[in-house]
Amino acid sequence: MAKSKTAAQPARKSRQAGNGANLGFEEKLWQAADKMRGHMDPGEYKHVALGLVFLKYISDAFEQRREELAKEKGADPEDRDEYLAENVFWVPKQARWKSLQANAKQPTIGKLLDDAMVAIEKENPSLKGVLPKDYARPTLDKHRLGELIDLIGTIGLGDQDSRSKDVLGRVYEYFLSKFASAEGRKGGEFYTPRCVVRLLVEMIEPFKGRVYDPCCGSSGMFVQSDEFIRAHGGRLGDIAIYGQESNPTTWRMAKMNLAIRGIEANLGPQNADTFHNDLHKDLKADFILANPPFNVSDWGGERLRNDVRWKYGAPPVGNANFAWVEHMIHHLAPNGITGFVLANGSMSSNQSGEGDIRKAIIEADLVDCMIALPGQLFYGALIPACLWFLTRNKKNGRFRDRSGRTLFIDTRKMGHLVDRTHRDFSDEEIAQVASTYHAWRGEKDAGKYADTPGFCKSASLEEIRKHNHVLTPGRYVGAEAVEDDGEPFEEKMKRLTTSLRQQQAEAAKLDAAIATNLKKLGYGG
Repeated sequence: MAKSKTAAQPARKSRQAGNGANLGFEEKLWQAADKMRGHMDPGEYKHVALGLVFLKYISDAFEQRREELAKEKGADPEDRDEYLAENVFWVPKQARWKSLQANAKQPTIGKLLDDAMVAIEKENPSLKGVLPKDYARPTLDKHRLGELIDLIGTIGLGDQDSRSKDVLGRVYEYFLSKFASAEGRKGGEFYTPRCVVRLLVEMIEPFKGRVYDPCCGSSGMFVQSDEFIRAHGGRLGDIAIYGQESNPTTWRMAKMNLAIRGIEANLGPQNADTFHNDLHKDLKADFILANPPFNVSDWGGERLRNDVRWKYGAPPVGNANFAWVEHMIHHLAPNGITGFVLANGSMSSNQSGEGDIRKAIIEADLVDCMIALPGQLFYGALIPACLWFLTRNKKNGRFRDRSGRTLFIDTRKMGHLVDRTHRDFSDEEIAQVASTYHAWRGEKDAGKYADTPGFCKSASLEEIRKHNHVLTPGRYVGAEAVEDDGEPFEEKMKRLTTSLRQQQAEAAKLDAAIATNLKKLGYGG
């Protein structure tokens, strides 16, 4: 386990998409590509653009390997096995980017792209059913499509570092975030803001073991876990990734998002409903990260009243929030931990038995930490949200025994506006919250924990009972402390009282003077 920071330590370096020198390049590419969208719906255009970015990535990786083979004595640059051995996708001749870009201005470019995608899937079974194959449709402007191909063709030109999967991966994620913004509420279904994912990952630190996301969207949780591990000198091979996604187009985006970074994951053979077709039924995960859709009413709960997952009570058929919670608890390993996003109502609702389920989970001593989030973090989601952290074993020998206690953190005053509608956490704020949690858990070198009025509070189970098992952090952290200026209370009160009386006397004199002047002017009695 890597060393955790105290609140006073500097933040970890961000690898956030769009930061640093590449921001101008990514933003310029987006702005140019966005102009070509024309009258196309963002949801439709998203797959056009992201499919081309992915195609450019696998073609670049192929060409880089091809150049290496050309320099090797006795190697055959057209030997498919030479690529598969290095975990590089084999790209047939008709699907290589140079060939496609050479025909970008032809009216047949849509058909050529569809044929390329089919050929790639045929040669690479792991991509079966993943790539978009509707570029030839009549409604897609082929002239604009050719211009978009030329634009994306500028990614990866130059030195080898520029052609790396990291740049293309960041472009892919940058596009995902921009599409999420453009699509509003619908976009929020496939994309969790990067700062929220980073906070979840920094809190639970998924270094080694099985990582699971039951509603993985475009796989942002997995990408951030990968970046976290690499940033701290770990090995991606130390974790096994499992995920599931019900939306077929989002499932395909997730597969491409992982493939573009070389991350292996088991997302199942196809998209599937997590509640009604659990693809990882026997999985017990060490880490679960998720951002389930909020307050889903048509999740089919009436068909699952006696499901084995509902250990703490059957979730209401009209709201899936606690179905997600209990599903994740069911899949936790004995020492596992889960961090997930949920609507604020989950912390206090007593409707349809939700309060009883929450009470049972609290009384089972599973709630490790609760975080209240500021508004405007999520694309199109006006509902306030919070973070839950649950663990099966608060007596885990690696940490302090936290039995019967829960940490509450209030971040509602944190974050900064990045535009008129979206807020973001800074690296320093993410570090402050995560290090507070690590210090509270008693991790080695994590610093000493102390309650901070207005920010954090370690509460006992008895205190939570007094609040009727409501988990809203604001009820526990209290008001922000007033800075102590060193002046004794009695002296301060005497000074302030004297000052108030003087001000009142001055106000009385001023009132009398005004009354006299009004009388001279003929007003008043």
